[in-house]
Amino acid sequence: MSEQKTLTGKAEVLTAMAEHPAVKAIVAWRPESLVDAKFDRGELTLFVDAESVREAASTLKAAGYNFFEDLTAVDWNQSGMRFQISYHLLSHSLREHIRLATRVTAEEPVVDSITPVWPSANYYEREVFDLFGIRFEGHGNLRRIMLPEEFVGHPLRKDFPVEGYR
Repeated sequence: MSEQKTLTGKAEVLTAMAEHPAVKAIVAWRPESLVDAKFDRGELTLFVDAESVREAASTLKAAGYNFFEDLTAVDWNQSGMRFQISYHLLSHSLREHIRLATRVTAEEPVVDSITPVWPSANYYEREVFDLFGIRFEGHGNLRRIMLPEEFVGHPLRKDFPVEGYR
């Protein structure tokens, strides 16, 4: 297996991977929405602004990334863009995975739902809402899925007390 070079930063990825189907699709659609990118360990990650997630997902679907695998979130517990939401997409025809990602602040943890593009994102968005408190605008049934409705807080946030609120 040949070793693949790690590419960090939007400029480096755009230069080295200009012909990649996902890169070409995002650049042709709206290059200013691509805020960062990296290629590491054989996987491409495209970071878009939070306002463009649904349209970026739709653009990538049209470019051949026909399968939504899952989504998750990360709490970086820092000021600024605290939460990262990562969407894992697959193209059967290209035989490759990519990651679409965005970041939101703790003060405004809101991103558009991708359920209009991939209805299978329904339960994943509800799980992230329940455990991190990130809201998905346009989701048809955004409510807790793992914890009771009366539960206070979001246990996967890094500032959630280890033993819960007492």
